[in-house]
Amino acid sequence: MSEPILRSARFLAADYMQRALREGDIAVDATMGNGHDTERLARLVGPTGRVYAFDIQEQAVAATAKRLEQAGLSDRVTLIRASHADMRLYISGTPRLVSFNLGFLPGGDKRVTTMLQSTMPAVETAMDMLGEGGLLVLCCYPGHAEGARELAALTEYLSRVPPRRFNCLMHQFINAGEGAPVCFIAEKQP
Repeated sequence: MSEPILRSARFLAADYMQRALREGDIAVDATMGNGHDTERLARLVGPTGRVYAFDIQEQAVAATAKRLEQAGLSDRVTLIRASHADMRLYISGTPRLVSFNLGFLPGGDKRVTTMLQSTMPAVETAMDMLGEGGLLVLCCYPGHAEGARELAALTEYLSRVPPRRFNCLMHQFINAGEGAPVCFIAEKQP
């Protein structure tokens, strides 16, 4: 039996990451969580690339550091315990890809979640920092109150971005029910 073609928002995000990044690129994981995307990005940028990963929770930074050490990828990644809204202060160079996986830390305190007041400035900064052809990859989880607010704001904001600046796409499984994850992709125009 073959694998389904249409899969989760996280699968779609990973596919776009793989298609966008090349060895030597700069990538940003704006929400490192337990480090799954950080590790994926580190593999994709290769030994000459750089990944900057952000999270405000020490638990996330520690879990990610451990994951990267075990994978032998620590030298490609800068882990930053700070808000993604402050990414401009920490990143050197022009990112080819910025990834967000909004919500809460899996296995962590579900009361600590990404918040609209930092998510929106972070997305705007990321889009500004991307180079030509750069990609914003963003997964949003509207199954909780703050996630629903983020989804509404992101949908409104990205739908108003001029197409001469970015092509914006929203992947949403229309029969998955309310609260299903959504994957946004925005590609910076030349």
